[in-house]
Amino acid sequence: MEHSFFYKALVFLGAAVLFVPLAKKSGLGSVLGYLIAGVIIGPSVMGFVGAEGQDIMHYAEFGVVMMLFLIGLELEPELLWKLRKSILGLGGLQVIVTTVVIAGIAMLFHFSWQQALALGMILSLSSTAIVLQTMAEKGLMKTSAGQSAFAVLLFQDIAVIPMLALFPLLATTDILHNSSDAHEAGTWVDGQPAWLHATIVLGVIAAVIAVGRIAVRPLLRLVAKTNMREIFTATALLIVVGIAVLMTRVGLSPALGAFLAGVVLANSEYRHELESDIEPFKGLLLGVFFIAVGASIDFGLVSQHLREIIMWVCILIAVKALVLLLLGKVFKMGTEQNFIFSFGLTQVGEFAFVLFSFSFQQGILSQETTNVMTAVVAISMGLSPLIVMVNEKLLLPRVGTEETEERPADDIDEKHSVIIAGFGHFGSTIGRFLRANRIPATYLDMDSDRVDALRKMGFKVFYGDVSRVDLLQAAGADKARIIVIAISSPEKRLEMIETIKKHFPHLHMLVRAANRYDAYDLMNAGMLHIYRESLDTSLRVGVDVMSLLGHRRYTARRQAANFIKYDEANLKRLSSIRNPDEYVVAARKFFEEIEATIQSDRQYLLSEGDMSWDPDSLIEEVRASLQENPQG
Repeated sequence: MEHSFFYKALVFLGAAVLFVPLAKKSGLGSVLGYLIAGVIIGPSVMGFVGAEGQDIMHYAEFGVVMMLFLIGLELEPELLWKLRKSILGLGGLQVIVTTVVIAGIAMLFHFSWQQALALGMILSLSSTAIVLQTMAEKGLMKTSAGQSAFAVLLFQDIAVIPMLALFPLLATTDILHNSSDAHEAGTWVDGQPAWLHATIVLGVIAAVIAVGRIAVRPLLRLVAKTNMREIFTATALLIVVGIAVLMTRVGLSPALGAFLAGVVLANSEYRHELESDIEPFKGLLLGVFFIAVGASIDFGLVSQHLREIIMWVCILIAVKALVLLLLGKVFKMGTEQNFIFSFGLTQVGEFAFVLFSFSFQQGILSQETTNVMTAVVAISMGLSPLIVMVNEKLLLPRVGTEETEERPADDIDEKHSVIIAGFGHFGSTIGRFLRANRIPATYLDMDSDRVDALRKMGFKVFYGDVSRVDLLQAAGADKARIIVIAISSPEKRLEMIETIKKHFPHLHMLVRAANRYDAYDLMNAGMLHIYRESLDTSLRVGVDVMSLLGHRRYTARRQAANFIKYDEANLKRLSSIRNPDEYVVAARKFFEEIEATIQSDRQYLLSEGDMSWDPDSLIEEVRASLQENPQG
């Protein structure tokens, strides 16, 4: 029975709303919830969708296309350069070693070397969507395991491009011609020899990147001047769809086109605006993809090839886990972090669906092998949250090193009107000043070694994660009036701000900022009292420079106070500007305004005489007078 688009949308959304919260509450994670929802509504169980055959994968393809566009959008050249050692070293070795091992195993099962190599490359990939979402949900992205996983996934995403270009070379000419009906009609590479096919593919990819660098930015700038947000979004989608269609014309996947479109737009100053436009749909599109994967599992095929599928799933999990554990050891990861990293990447990635389809079109793999391996991929993705859970509950408690032995938070036995979160150099100076003025405060810090050292110095500092609600509650946040957020981590500061806004909205927050860019994030989070740690010190140096040059110290201090006032006002205006080009123009204008205003103030002070009492200058004048006339 043919169902309408709205019927399928209703079923997809209803299944997501019903099963994902249940899975999340059960501790299974949202990804497994989506997969379970897909299985339930799919043709193998209730048959709400997917009974027509392969149509269900059109939803998956749409989700993959948008997901890969967002992944490509995040591939900034600066990020790639910063992580180059992890990406090329750890990521490159993972793909190469896993490909060789799996290809060797496949050849033992009588696959040809071309088929074995294709299988090795495809199955070496892991799921970017599952791993990043799981790591983010568990707060592991900033750990060494999270950063290493991100680097490996980044290399895998980039490696798909040469894989797609290499696959035509793995096909025999006879099989390629026999499977030509699998190609989309009218592609530019139909009937071409393998070497020319690969040349055309690489040429089109290079052309897309080159034209994108030259033409995309002026086009977006021109559209942005219309001040019509929907047209701007439509233009970005036009670029995505256009490149995706171009990829299909050379026999490649539209998902690869979307990925390239994202890479092209990653260099644009409108990248953040594009992300903000698409971000609300990102989670839902990934959910659609996972539901489609669950619905596409053919349990009839699974039952027919059950032993073969189970064997390949076990081989894949074992091989990938062992390879990753070995590489983690080589790259000197701690035991706990290595286990989190290795077992988190044991599944096969969403790119596999695209690559298996493409390898079948190229005549590398048979239809039966493609179907069996697609089931293997889907099952490995479904098992991923369970493997992570087994690792957390059973393995880590037995193999964890000192990294797992987290010190429990201290019992806080005092409550005051002021709480200082973060007692490093910045926070301790504030604390000493308040204590010197007999203002009691509750001191919290996240560094256990620092807490122990400060206690020896006479400070009663309590250890614990200052962003946790229960610790703030124990510190008396519900009764306190002021909290000074002086922790050094910008991410933790923002996390703490959100926690306080949600649970202790009455607290006045005074927040430390490392620099003006850090201050922009805090302002956009709604903070009113922000203190840049280098601002006052820098201006003190400026005052001393003026004084040494012969200017009156009182005048210099007064000008410094005016400078802070004007700079803070401009800071609020600059924090709302996201476009880098617009920011440069506005910042230059504001800086010129400050300079003009300060110079105007200085002229006014000089014209008025500015004879305010300056004790430092008076003392210096007395000393100079005594030296000139010691008898006086």
